[in-house]
Amino acid sequence: MGLGLGLVHYLPLVAYIGFWIMCVVSLTGRPLLGLYYMIPFLPYRALRDHFLDFPLGANVLTILILSVIVGALIKGKRLPKSKLYIIWLIFGIYLYFSMWWGAALGNSPAPLWISDVNFATWKDFMLIPLTFVAASLVVDDRQAVRRVILVSAIALLLVDRSCILESLSRSWASFNEDKRYSGPLTYGPNETAAFLAQFAMFFWGLVQFLKRKKAKIVVYGIVAATIFATMYTFSRGAYLSVVISVFILGVLKDRKLLLIGAIFLVTWQAIVPVAVRERITMTESSSGRLDASANERVKLWENAEQSMLSSPILGNGYATYQLSRHVDGLKDTHNWFIKVIVETGIIGLILALFMFQQMFAMSFRLFKTAEDPLYRGLGLGLLLAFCAATVANFFGDRWTSIEITGMLWVLVGAGVRALELKQSEPVTESVTIDSPLAVNPYIAYR
Repeated sequence: MGLGLGLVHYLPLVAYIGFWIMCVVSLTGRPLLGLYYMIPFLPYRALRDHFLDFPLGANVLTILILSVIVGALIKGKRLPKSKLYIIWLIFGIYLYFSMWWGAALGNSPAPLWISDVNFATWKDFMLIPLTFVAASLVVDDRQAVRRVILVSAIALLLVDRSCILESLSRSWASFNEDKRYSGPLTYGPNETAAFLAQFAMFFWGLVQFLKRKKAKIVVYGIVAATIFATMYTFSRGAYLSVVISVFILGVLKDRKLLLIGAIFLVTWQAIVPVAVRERITMTESSSGRLDASANERVKLWENAEQSMLSSPILGNGYATYQLSRHVDGLKDTHNWFIKVIVETGIIGLILALFMFQQMFAMSFRLFKTAEDPLYRGLGLGLLLAFCAATVANFFGDRWTSIEITGMLWVLVGAGVRALELKQSEPVTESVTIDSPLAVNPYIAYR
């Protein structure tokens, strides 16, 4: 597809120019188009890294997000009601002052400019709530909700394709840590695995409410491809995320999954590929000793416990953990919740848990109270994605990177808007699957 013409060489430049065009489009009356354009680029950092060769290339995503927000406000758009905006605002402000607390303790430089690593970390994290705000402002009707889901599916397939092609290019007769692929997110295989697990479960929840047979087949295909890609990331945290989320799906919607899941847990060693089985069983050796990765995590958590006790209320300062030396030179606690309490104390953990509670509550309310199948599927999908994300964050920081969670927060914005829309819009989805329109999965929702 253009490979023989050498067009791929120009793809970064074309995409970069597209960002600036969409900034203008967003500011001049069509901010929703800007949102659609940015979605595939949120996880695909491998492509965005090529923008660094161009002027302001490191900032074009930020500029487009802000352009969407400003363009929406110019058009008179308003945010739907949600406590999540207030929580994000309080959390963001608290994290900024937490950096000054860390500077006062001598753990980090004063967060004055982008060249300060802690300020840069905070700025990058704050792109996530800005993405959420942008989506909430411009996704203002059912058609926009549907199209955001469609574009997200396309973005996921692009990541799946990259991961699967890389997996198929390697021999996996046995597990080898050196063969693991970081994926287009570029952070590492575990981070890519967390992203894949979240969206495998999102679309697995969404498909429960699709009516047209061909659309269900397409979406189940997306789920299967994403789970296959997840399997070959060799991330035990992602495996556990999927298993737990599938059982929750069984409890909430599809009870036969409970039986299938129970059978799988008994027979998995005879089903999964040898390399995957080796990866899972290597947590402990035959003598009962932890493998190097698991042992590192235990040591990190032991060190983190001592750090918590030194400043339990306010922590040691946001983004300070990466600035000090830890086991084997690692810069992450390999548990996001522990990292939150180490850096921001009990106050920061309470804010983070309140945010998670509100996300679960919003998703569950949409799933249980909406009559429109599109909104119900969106609610269940988000609920399952949050379950997967929660589990994954017990194995590392899978929450503060826009590559992992940016697309999820776009869908949260759509979900918050759907809660408002469900009060005023009639159900228009047809249950008929013999219509000529049913052959096109892109208009599965009408």
